Amino acid sequence: MELDYSVIHKLGLSLPPVGVYYDLFRPEGIPPLDGSVEKSLCEILRHAQETGESFYFSRENKETCVGKIMVGMESFSPAAESGQIGPRLGVFDEARCNARLYYSVKRLPCGSVNYVSFVPYHQLKKVPDVLIFTGPAAKLEPVLRAGTYSTGEGYHSESTPVMGCSWFMVYPYMSGKINFVVPAFIHGPHGRQLWEADTVVVSVPYQWVPTVLTNLKEMPLELKGHTGKEAYYAEFGGILADLDEKMKDP
Repeated sequence: MELDYSVIHKLGLSLPPVGVYYDLFRPEGIPPLDGSVEKSLCEILRHAQETGESFYFSRENKETCVGKIMVGMESFSPAAESGQIGPRLGVFDEARCNARLYYSVKRLPCGSVNYVSFVPYHQLKKVPDVLIFTGPAAKLEPVLRAGTYSTGEGYHSESTPVMGCSWFMVYPYMSGKINFVVPAFIHGPHGRQLWEADTVVVSVPYQWVPTVLTNLKEMPLELKGHTGKEAYYAEFGGILADLDEKMKDP
């Protein structure tokens, strides 16, 4: 399915949204990530935003955190799954608290993915498995609203204090839900200072990409009630007064 992603430009984001693909077989028409790049998976996402280039990450590439585990290329060590890391980071009280995380964190089945492609939105030729937006909350408000505009679905946020790449790259793909997270609340992205402190990450799985893009085109991106407090009260008060008048003779 070919979609028009040009409406995304109207959001005025300083970093381009990136489409992510999970493939068992080598993707066609996308070059490999330069072998000299050694970063965590979340840093690789930021690398795609900064360079504006498409590339794929594979088993052959070095990765400095748990990214390969989250996308099914490797497995956790027993020491990690027993919860030994979190208490040393100061994130958890005891190993048993950290260990609970491994029962719920989302990761793709081991061996199911050999390649993860990163494609900036203006280069997308097919619907990505996950389309990831980053930016200030106010600028990403229309993206979340686009998911509910024609469906009535509520907003959804799920994450943990560590392994953030799972929640904004893997969880939306596995759950089929639009998810938003605050990187500053998650140890890795916060410590690596990947984005500004007020950044929100909104991840849109493939099932929702057509709906979000269509609604971004059809709905107002900036609401009248968001232009200022006076405008908000004037508009809302006017609507209530009008409804009260109509209800006199329903």
